[in-house]
Amino acid sequence: MGFPELFDFLERLQQNNSKEWMDLNRKEYKAVRTFFVSWLDELNSKLATVDPDYFDTPGKKGINRINNNLMFAPNKPIYKDHFAAGLDQLTKQGDFYIEIGLKHNLLAGGFWRPEKSVLRSIRDAIDYNGEELLAILEKPSFKKMFGTLYHDDPLKTAPKGFSKEHPHIELLRHKTFGIEMTLSRKQILDPNYQEKCIEVYLEMLPFRRYLREAVTVQ
Repeated sequence: MGFPELFDFLERLQQNNSKEWMDLNRKEYKAVRTFFVSWLDELNSKLATVDPDYFDTPGKKGINRINNNLMFAPNKPIYKDHFAAGLDQLTKQGDFYIEIGLKHNLLAGGFWRPEKSVLRSIRDAIDYNGEELLAILEKPSFKKMFGTLYHDDPLKTAPKGFSKEHPHIELLRHKTFGIEMTLSRKQILDPNYQEKCIEVYLEMLPFRRYLREAVTVQ
């Protein structure tokens, strides 16, 4: 069992996206899920050795449900086209996100559309010390790996309580503070994929630490 079988299962699931099909193939689903949880456990242990502040997140805790939440998105298929998990999961927001699927393969981190109080805390941190975040984002190796902040329809003007002339107004306008790196299926199937995850994790770490400190400072 490995990622080839995981991709194969997802492809057949999307062709037969129904509870009836899942029920008939639940044994295979459980085998694929068990493999992914075990893989996450191994990566979890490795990340703990490279980051002294790593928050232990076993695979069973980190893995996301494969069911779409039809209460909030009734038009979506019953099942997702990917497996995903969040490691270093002190909270659901700000974790190290791993997605392996048919349309997207991602390594990502940050805060996606956080609630108002969390967003305000991040903006307050930028107001106080935006130079640190800017230095992280402008680091050549960081830019090469992630590009820039995730574009999520930033505000066209200054957020409430901040001047349009603020030196970091472009950062303050963001409503999502996240970054991502996309990978090919070939990279996922590479035997060294876990080492790639660790490389990306370490490059991302200063960014995630900045945000985590911003939202935990009282």
